This record gives sequence, structure tokens and C-alpha cells, in this order.
Amino acid sequence: MTTRDERPFFATAAKGTEGALRDELRELRVPKIRADRGGVHFGGELGHAMRACLRSRIAMRVLWRVAEFDAGDPDALYDGAKSVDWSRWLDATRTLAVSANVKHGQMRHSGFVAQRIKDAVVDQLREQSGTRPDVDREDPDLRIVAHIARDRASLLVDLAGMPLSRRGYRTEAGQAPLRESLAAAILRLSGYRPGQALLDPMCGSGTLPIEAALWAQAVPPGGNRRFGFERWRCFDDSAVASWELERQRARDFAEPVATRVSGSDRDAQVLKMARANADRAAARVDFTCAAFADLPAQAPGTMIVTNPPYGVRLTTDERWNRDFARFLGRMRACTVVAITPNRSLAREVDIAPAREHTLFNGDLECRLFSWDVR
Repeated sequence: MTTRDERPFFATAAKGTEGALRDELRELRVPKIRADRGGVHFGGELGHAMRACLRSRIAMRVLWRVAEFDAGDPDALYDGAKSVDWSRWLDATRTLAVSANVKHGQMRHSGFVAQRIKDAVVDQLREQSGTRPDVDREDPDLRIVAHIARDRASLLVDLAGMPLSRRGYRTEAGQAPLRESLAAAILRLSGYRPGQALLDPMCGSGTLPIEAALWAQAVPPGGNRRFGFERWRCFDDSAVASWELERQRARDFAEPVATRVSGSDRDAQVLKMARANADRAAARVDFTCAAFADLPAQAPGTMIVTNPPYGVRLTTDERWNRDFARFLGRMRACTVVAITPNRSLAREVDIAPAREHTLFNGDLECRLFSWDVR
């Protein structure tokens, strides 16, 4: 695998967090960045994509576009997919999976499109070697992603393998937890930076404070996992060397910042999960069992970031709104940030937010409200 040729990559992100990902990749010195709907395009060498896999806290996947062609009918799709030299990534000992997204074209069934591409790949390899790779939808060695819009197809291979949001520490979770990558994006969008004291007063299983602590500790989010590109046929000596260089750079440029990160929740059982998750992540977080309404005022300058519990996020509760308004009033000289699908929360608590940002938690449209309490 040649590592020094420029390639077109796309890092995916939750809708509404593309700007945060763009800024993060720029800090990681990834070249030729351009934010787009659903993620960030970038160019560069394979090592840059490896760096994004290893060190991006916000990206969900990193994709490498390997082909573009017209695909107005099933035969054109098959021929275009078969024209790619899949033996670079696959042989009969490896597995694959294909997923597809289709819109505004002659072909409308994503399952059919994925099947047609899979047929082209395995037919090509069978013709070359007499054998074919198997399909493994859960944990393939090569994951192929197809996008077809207005009869134009793009084929991409997934460098991440399993989603980058799966850090490996959260084996226990409370109700409606945030993805780790979305939690990291919320922290950046809130204006939080390592060194600033942080509190999540409704922390659940601890994702937000754990992500804040790992950021402050300069722990690479992909440091304890294996990536899809490590299983490719073309992951040769030059690619291994490039990968080891990126891992070494992550260690050399790590700059931990002493930071007080805290989480609290009224549910003792869910706090037990949070502590276990933090221990697995080796994240330094102080946890306290307390209802947010009973928490004292925090030190000036503290960043308070929270994802209120599932029931609160989906329903309006007048008592909760009153408690939240009183909580805000006590947090003098602090910034309070909350993610919620309740668009009227700012009016209901009778305190005007300084900032508001729209983003999506899965398919759920949410608001990220930020109050600068004086």
C-alpha cells in the first residue's frame, strides 16, 4: 500500500457537528479540509486518514473514495464496481460487507444496489483466483460504502471498521446515552477546552465527563482498538510504518492538561455504571450522587454541560423547568450548556440563552442551548 499518494477522504459526523469536526481536523493538521453536509472532506496521504481514525474524537467514520462513475441502471452499476481492482484490499481469506445510500435516481432500492456491488466484487475476485471472499455483515475485513445520487455512484472503503464512536469503555449505559463522538462534539461546540473545570449535573452513565477527561488527559480516542485498514490485504510494510509513525506522533505531541472534571446524578445505580466506564477508560472523573436541583453553586468559570435524562428530553415537565431555572440562577459566572429536543426550553425556564445551535442525536433534532450566567 503506497502511503504518500494523495487520496480523497471523507470523515462523517452527526448532522450539525460538521463545523466542530472541521476545526478538530484542522488542529490535527489534516490537509485540504472542506466541511459538507454529514461530515468533512479532506485530501492527503493515507497517514492523514490514519491520524483522523486514531485522534479524532468527533468523526464517526473515515471513508476513502476509490471510484466514481455513472450508474443509471444495474448493469452500469455492476460494470463500474467491477472496474475497481478489489484485490488491493481483499482475497478469498478476507470478508466484506456492502452498504448503500440511494437518492434521486433510476435505482431506488439500497439493498438491491448493495447486492449488485457485492456481486461485482466477488465475481471479479473469483475470476482472478478461482475463489471468492465471504460476506460478514457484522465484522468484515473490508466495509464498502456506496452513495448514488442522480445516477452518479461513489464507492468508498471504510478505514475505521467499527464506528469510531465505539471507544470500548462504555460496556454499561443508562437510558438514552449519547454516542461518544456526539458527546465530544457537544463539548467542543459548547466552547469547553481542557484546563477549564467541567461539571455534568445529570451525567447518567458518564459519557460527557469521561470524554472531557480523556480530552484533557490527551488520550487518543482510538488508542486501544484495531481499525479496518489494519485488516486489508494491502496493509504492507510501508503502511505499517506509516501507522506506527502516526501512533508515535500521538504520543509525542500529547499535552495533558490538569483539569477538574465532575459528574453527578441522583440515581446511585447509574452512577455505578459511570464509575465503571470511567475506570475502563482510565478517565479521571469525580462522581457524586445528588439531584441537580440540590447542587451548590460552582466555582466561577466552570463549564456545566449536560444531556438531561431521556424522559425530560422528550416531555415537558413544569417542575423540572422550575428546578432548572433555579439551578441556572445559582451558577453565577459559569456557562451552562444543555442538549434537548425541547425547542421551547429557553422560554420555559425564563432565562434567555446566549447561544443556540441545532444538531441531531441520531434522527432526533435537538437544540444545544448555552447560558452565560452572570
